[in-house]
Amino acid sequence: MALMVEPVDALMSCDPLCVSADQSLQEVARQMAQRRSSAALVRQDDVLLGLVTEHDLSARVVAQGRPVNTPVAEVLTPNPHCVRRGVPAFEAMLLMARHGIHHVPVLDGNRPVGLITADDLLRAQQRSPLWLARSIDRQPGLPGLIEACAQVPLLQLDLVAADATAHHTGRLITAITDAVTVRLLALAERELGPPPLPYAWVAAGSQARQEQTARSDQDNALVLDDAYNADRHGPYFEALARFVCDGLHACGYVHCPGDMMARNPQWRLTRREWAEHFDQWTRTPDPTALMLTSVFFDLRTVHGEAALVESLRGELLRGTRDNPLFLGHLVANALSRTPPLGWLGGLAPARSGEHKGTIDLKHLGVVPIVDLARVHALAGGHAEVNTLERLDAAVRGGALSEQNGRDLRETWEFLAVTRLRHQARQLRLGLGADSFLDPQELSPFERTQLKDAFEVVRTVQTLLGQRYRF
Repeated sequence: MALMVEPVDALMSCDPLCVSADQSLQEVARQMAQRRSSAALVRQDDVLLGLVTEHDLSARVVAQGRPVNTPVAEVLTPNPHCVRRGVPAFEAMLLMARHGIHHVPVLDGNRPVGLITADDLLRAQQRSPLWLARSIDRQPGLPGLIEACAQVPLLQLDLVAADATAHHTGRLITAITDAVTVRLLALAERELGPPPLPYAWVAAGSQARQEQTARSDQDNALVLDDAYNADRHGPYFEALARFVCDGLHACGYVHCPGDMMARNPQWRLTRREWAEHFDQWTRTPDPTALMLTSVFFDLRTVHGEAALVESLRGELLRGTRDNPLFLGHLVANALSRTPPLGWLGGLAPARSGEHKGTIDLKHLGVVPIVDLARVHALAGGHAEVNTLERLDAAVRGGALSEQNGRDLRETWEFLAVTRLRHQARQLRLGLGADSFLDPQELSPFERTQLKDAFEVVRTVQTLLGQRYRF
């Protein structure tokens, strides 16, 4: 992915070792060793004359017994294959493959401005989702997983640069999280021994919906077989959950601020206990229950006995479908997040606080659509968890018109992509990625699109509020 779309400038060394043609081989070799460089560009008056590599020094100097005071001009490769600044890195890879070379100078006009190596391209390839997932699956321990997960923000940058949809990006980023989780579970079971009874490790929240972005926090739980006995089995699953949750934290998936994780015994329950919780939350939808619903009613099995979760989901949907009391409270909770629009319909950034002058694209943009989709899924008894799949199911079931369903899909995609691009700008600047967008970062056209997107959310919220008024 990176090599197809990323310019060579982003991968090359911007400060390559440059030497003059009259320097001795000994001096060039000394400078290469000091810089830990495998090659040097030979230039004169800002014009590239040639290239000398470690292989050249071995094959043309040591093997032939040349004196170390020989000028580098006598052993350099003249007129080396080059690429122009701004071309895709893929072109450099093709040059290397066709000509069996490992170093390609980068030119701006006739002036050498960088050097790209086979190692640079290999590191970029390691950011591809397939390569990264395979690497994660082969790691023998936590240090290797930590190193592999450092590539996830770079993968997100590649996907944004490739104009991937937010839906596609979310699935790929989440697949990496799943792979890390499964590998940690395998390492835990290797250390602790096989599990004493069937279990399912489940993701909740954005991981369950396959809508994660880089550096998400973790929401997870354990569903245990009903044969679970706290005295006999408790220590094993406590150790398992702590190993995995702490491992995810070390890999960049920080502990949930609300402690909604499997390492918390409150969320390490038997299937029967989960069913009792779900029944209580739907019968008594107080604010705490509604908050927990927004996390744990989005569940997806990552590893283990999926049948435990699927049967649980069936009971859950039977308890929410055609349940006007629960659905009414759920709608009221969903409508508490209103789009940031002023009374004249313009954008209304925050007026005070830490994020004054910005718009929270996550909680005031993406999340309201997630909430709307969840309401329709629970009201219609739909098993889908992903937001766009829930909207499609609501259209098929007649709860949403085709027009409203299409508008919400396109709005979710636009807001999610705008958030991803905002985060990409921050990551390129070496900043922490957040969801707080200053509208001034956008063009006038983009600000109009953003306002129109929030109008769509407000319109559908109004329709849903009218349907579930109580």
